[in-house]
Amino acid sequence: MIYGYARVSSKGQARDGYSLEAQDKELRAAGATEVFSDAFTGTTSDRPELDKLLQKMQSGDMMVVTKLDRIARNLTQGIDLIDSLGERGIKVHVLDLGVIDDTPTGRLIRNIMLCIAEFDRDMIQQRLDEGKAISGNYGGRHKKYTEKQLRHAMELLEDHSYSQVVDMTGISKSTLQRAKKSYIK
Repeated sequence: MIYGYARVSSKGQARDGYSLEAQDKELRAAGATEVFSDAFTGTTSDRPELDKLLQKMQSGDMMVVTKLDRIARNLTQGIDLIDSLGERGIKVHVLDLGVIDDTPTGRLIRNIMLCIAEFDRDMIQQRLDEGKAISGNYGGRHKKYTEKQLRHAMELLEDHSYSQVVDMTGISKSTLQRAKKSYIK
């Protein structure tokens, strides 16, 4: 039996042929009769569909993936997974590499490609961290109201009800309540 496995880092990822739909199409064209798909970052070890696939496969089956980094983004994880599949008699076919076999050449190519995938992931993370440091944006939603606006609203709450302050400022009651809990004069 030939099974496919597709993974994207996020459900919205749909560029450069990495979408789940594009991967599914490629995997089925390569002979996969059933495709399992996850939408998790490659560094996440919790991939429920991969786990289901690994439990379902038996000796003589083949796992097909579009790229090696779809099943592993670091050397150790990839070696462990591919070796465990090989020990169970399951072949791994990476569409842009070929079938990974347990020969010195096969292991060399597997290790080099896994090292490149890990390096690529690390470089992406480094660039993201540098961009966040430059922009000062470390994630999360931007504040809708300035500290000055919230301070003014807190002063208004001293003499007015929440409903009145909402009408005067346009700041929601829940935002006012959260601000009041953390407000220090």
